[in-house]
Amino acid sequence: MPHTRRKFIRNMAVAGAVWPLRSFALPAKDWEVHCFSKPFQWMDYNLLCETFAAAGLQGVDYPVRPGGHVLPEKVAADLPKAAAAARRAGLKTTLMTTAILDAAEPHAAAILKAAAGVGIRYYRLGWFDYQKGKPLQDSLQRCNGQLKGLDRLNRQLGIHSSYQNHAGVKVGGPVWDLYEMIKDIDPAYTGVQYDIRHATVEGANSWPLGLELVSRHINTLVIKDVKWVERNGKYVLENTPLGEGMVNFPAFFKKVKELNIHAPISLHLEYELLTKQEEALPAAQKQRIVLEKLRKDVQALRGMLAAAGL
Repeated sequence: MPHTRRKFIRNMAVAGAVWPLRSFALPAKDWEVHCFSKPFQWMDYNLLCETFAAAGLQGVDYPVRPGGHVLPEKVAADLPKAAAAARRAGLKTTLMTTAILDAAEPHAAAILKAAAGVGIRYYRLGWFDYQKGKPLQDSLQRCNGQLKGLDRLNRQLGIHSSYQNHAGVKVGGPVWDLYEMIKDIDPAYTGVQYDIRHATVEGANSWPLGLELVSRHINTLVIKDVKWVERNGKYVLENTPLGEGMVNFPAFFKKVKELNIHAPISLHLEYELLTKQEEALPAAQKQRIVLEKLRKDVQALRGMLAAAGL
């Protein structure tokens, strides 16, 4: 549905919830805080960007992948529209998230060319699987070769790839294997998107070692929180708002400062934003609900950065 800035401000005023679009003082070091738009894909680009701006964010991290906010087969037409919506709201499109794992796969070159054309500087890759029945090291060598192929394309286009550590049994879960895969690749165009949530799940106490190991390669950061909860006699992971889970953010940001890491941040909201009943509400009402939650996480993150002296 059509959505204008004027209509957005009017709707927020009716709700008694208008906030300045740039109301948050930045820490001494200017951290770019973007937000992953996956949980907000029910919004069109304009509504999404107005909401992100009102929450105090600086940019949008669009998923440009199958089922994403921008579909790979429509990237040439739709990514410029998504980027234009961000610019109109005063936001950047420094980051995007893809499923790319090989320079030769369908849509890879088209996605990266379109991204470079609208000013995107970093793209998250998909996740590699370990090959069944083969030594783990063989899989890491195969992945290393694919990253080097992408690195050549990155240099041609002036764009940077980021491999995210993700809890589980794919490559990058333990972080140490991620380092083995990427250690001989120049971090100038190929690096790591470090995710402290997933690192905490895999290494509750040892994550600082993995962080230090890959620190030279980190070019983007993901921030989100999680906790273990017991359900039906089993412990499962439950995503939470920032500061309500088990991630030790004071220790994390202290380590970030110690290692002199400074990179664009992608804030992820993976906890429930709308109940099933709320999902049936009109878009304007749903927007007000998610905006309040998003704004709370942005403020929490800014407070954490400031408390760490970052």
